[in-house]
Amino acid sequence: MHTLSACEITRRFVKKEISAVEVAKHFLNRIKSIDQQVGAYIEVFEASVLEQADRLDVKRRGGEPLGKLAAVPVAIKDILNIKGHRTTCGSKILSNFIAPFDATVTRRIKEEDGLIIGKTNLDEFAMGSSCEHSAYKVTRNPWNLQLVPGGSSGGSAASVAAECATLSLGTDTGGSIRLPASFCGVSCLKPTYGRVSRYGLVAFASSLDHVGPFAYRCEDLERIMEVIGVHCEKDSTSSPVPPFKPVVWEEKFGKGFRVGVPWQFLEKLSPESRSLFDRSLSHLKQLGGQIVDVDLSILDYAIAVYYILNTAEASTNLARFDGIRYGLRSGRAKTLDEVYDLSREEGFGDEVKRRIILGTFVLSSGYQDAYYHKAQKVRQLIINKFDEAFARCDAIAMPVSTSGAFAFGAKQDPLSMYLEDIYTVGANLGGLPAISIPAGQLQDGRPIGLQLMSPQHTDAELLAMGKAFQSITDYHTKRPRI
Repeated sequence: MHTLSACEITRRFVKKEISAVEVAKHFLNRIKSIDQQVGAYIEVFEASVLEQADRLDVKRRGGEPLGKLAAVPVAIKDILNIKGHRTTCGSKILSNFIAPFDATVTRRIKEEDGLIIGKTNLDEFAMGSSCEHSAYKVTRNPWNLQLVPGGSSGGSAASVAAECATLSLGTDTGGSIRLPASFCGVSCLKPTYGRVSRYGLVAFASSLDHVGPFAYRCEDLERIMEVIGVHCEKDSTSSPVPPFKPVVWEEKFGKGFRVGVPWQFLEKLSPESRSLFDRSLSHLKQLGGQIVDVDLSILDYAIAVYYILNTAEASTNLARFDGIRYGLRSGRAKTLDEVYDLSREEGFGDEVKRRIILGTFVLSSGYQDAYYHKAQKVRQLIINKFDEAFARCDAIAMPVSTSGAFAFGAKQDPLSMYLEDIYTVGANLGGLPAISIPAGQLQDGRPIGLQLMSPQHTDAELLAMGKAFQSITDYHTKRPRI
């Protein structure tokens, strides 16, 4: 059952070939047998998912209309609220926080009869590229347990890769959906900024955060986007556009399309990764794509711009975690100042502290103009360059990372870890939709992904391109042996 697509599970459930309780029990058993090795989940909702499944079976017996995700097991990154369950953000400071309401995306999944099976592990407050910075556990790559799954949504990617969930949700601030998707050999979508509601998401960097899904197949990404890709009045940044609707490939791209490649920006690629990237371009040509050169040399500045804005917004957003209103309060504190200081000292991990300090510095008096305001100006220049590039092409193809997954502890220098996002942060700065789809394996078996990005609000066209790519390749059918 775990090998079925989300669309196939719903089809069989609607046809009464399987029950929701059977699906729930199968995946719970699989999690028990496999997740002790992988560590994708922080919490598994065994009792509540069985209750959800039982209610869904009753609903089917009563002849009531069934939702788009009927009986599909969905895992949720532990930075999105699910009412009545903990939202820890992978941090000690929120170890006792119980969400009082559902995030819009989790509410929508429930309404469309998806089975929310648990919360997945992440880098603390989504700050990281390897999933090594969780306060609770280590998540391992299902393809090789000695390698990282990528971050920060490593748990969500690993849960799908290990087939311990059919769909999952992650968040992407600078590559945190696409990087783990590439490392774990699954597909994903980072939607257009505002396409998916952020209401109920614990904010890291508000102008950069995106909520998006993981699956093996692009058709499953389309299915869940039909559920979560709707306008939300509770989110002031939600785009007031019509609900997501898949497009037909032949109608949109049947007469050909253009794919831009910023060749001058790909010099850091390893030879083996470059070979796989070139092979992916040949598949796009097979589909009728024309490869054109685009100038995105300005992305050389993207990492610097991203980490100035990212840390500035993180410093502001994380000021609310003070040991006063909710979350951890230090038992050593004797004065009000000590409550603030010691609660944050004990509650936050090293990477979170590092970014808060950097963000406070770039926003401080005397430095705001030199760093923060200048970074905002360069961000606009990057957006302008993307607009120029898309005047020449329908999509831009790039690698997701310079190579595949790396070993735990391999990136001791924070800067080398930050550079893992070199090919992904541009899409967040521009608010562009981007996908990562499996594009083969390196010689040692590590999966690697192809990244495609397109203009804002062309999420459906992008997924159609990914689905067409998967129709002529079999990379997305490969599974890890665990």
